[in-house]
Amino acid sequence: MMGGLRVESQNIEWKEKWHDEYLRTVCAFANAHGGVIEIGRTDKGVMVGVPDARKLLETLPNKLRNSMGVVADIDLAEENGNQFLRVSVKPYPYPISCNGKYYYRSGSTTQELTGNALDEFLLRKQGKTWDGVPVPRVAVRDFESDAFKIFRKKAIESTRMTEKDLQMSDEVLLDSLRLTEGSYLRRAALLLFHQDAEKWAPGAYVKIGKFANDTDLVYQHEVHGSLVSLPDKVMEVIYLNYFKGIISYNGIQRVETYPVPHAAFREAITNAIAHRDYSTGIPIQIKVFDDRVIIYNDGRLPEKWTIEDLFVTHRSEPHNPLIANAFFRAGMIESWGRGIEKITETCKEAGKPAPVIEYKRDREFSVTFFSDAAITENITKNNAVHETQKKILAIMATNPTITAKALSAELGIADRNIKNHIKALKDAGLIKRVGAAKGGHWVVKQEEA
Repeated sequence: MMGGLRVESQNIEWKEKWHDEYLRTVCAFANAHGGVIEIGRTDKGVMVGVPDARKLLETLPNKLRNSMGVVADIDLAEENGNQFLRVSVKPYPYPISCNGKYYYRSGSTTQELTGNALDEFLLRKQGKTWDGVPVPRVAVRDFESDAFKIFRKKAIESTRMTEKDLQMSDEVLLDSLRLTEGSYLRRAALLLFHQDAEKWAPGAYVKIGKFANDTDLVYQHEVHGSLVSLPDKVMEVIYLNYFKGIISYNGIQRVETYPVPHAAFREAITNAIAHRDYSTGIPIQIKVFDDRVIIYNDGRLPEKWTIEDLFVTHRSEPHNPLIANAFFRAGMIESWGRGIEKITETCKEAGKPAPVIEYKRDREFSVTFFSDAAITENITKNNAVHETQKKILAIMATNPTITAKALSAELGIADRNIKNHIKALKDAGLIKRVGAAKGGHWVVKQEEA
């Protein structure tokens, strides 16, 4: 770190002088992956030194110990004749609070944890997940049997379990799926199999709406029930009430073609149900327009992941491991992190545009399916420009030299999705590139920006 280009990062922070509010940063490092604070360096990395370095070296350990019980390595160092302090914080295996509050390092920022985020943090520090928490005063006899029948049927059809495997009581089945803890059922068991999943997680349902434009709702449906039953119910509502099939004939065989291939849509909605963050209380929302369908879902990427990691070969790291395991055993999802790859491949095989996958505000996923040629043919209509494309136009208008990679970082959208949007904007005549890829610039139609 002492040589070459200096930059702040998730694990490094610079402070020109010490203020006790920086105890929060120490706490955040201890709760995350550790880190280093250098005191005596500006936020640009310029060394200015600390006049009272030796005094601070004596008092700082007590501040850390008294405020949060943390012991850090504090070293007096010198650079270009200036003395400065390097505070090295190791990650702690248990939750650390600073004066009664919890902080966590996210990217290069220190964030206070509250509400659901704090609950989940405390659980994970104990080696637990939200869906693994035991729930008292509920028993299998309180369940209706429909969801268990659905699970058994799907598991046998998928060949991931056999009839012999499933010749057990519902109680034993839940135990074999690791959905019990002692005499208690875990949250995952209640969401997966109870007929009223919302009793245990408000928002554990799917809301569907048909929209004439971005604001005008034409009609809507809500789909409720156990998580095991939700994907089939959503598929039925969508394809009966929202998608219009185009009828054609292959010889004498009648063929119906829909805006979104069945397999791609089923994969998307099943993954949304399996991997969403149920602690937020917000339902999955599906917005259906004439030219596109958008699935909105609250969820979180695994720590240190970016949206780009979803588009390359990656390990499976589910947010709800117990729910995901049950869905896998029933043949409803893959266990190897191939969900997005399968959705894209299915659309391509059906001759449909690739979906656009976005992740915003560290919690909101969206998958947008476009009808045939909708990206390029409908983009020039008023109010039909995709929300992300409007943002791209606005950014390009103020920063004509911006790159696709920089747009990806600024908008939190995968690079390949940014390139799809740029191509659509080019094809629609809304932008053009002047000059080479390096050193060139964008020209934007001002009335659209």
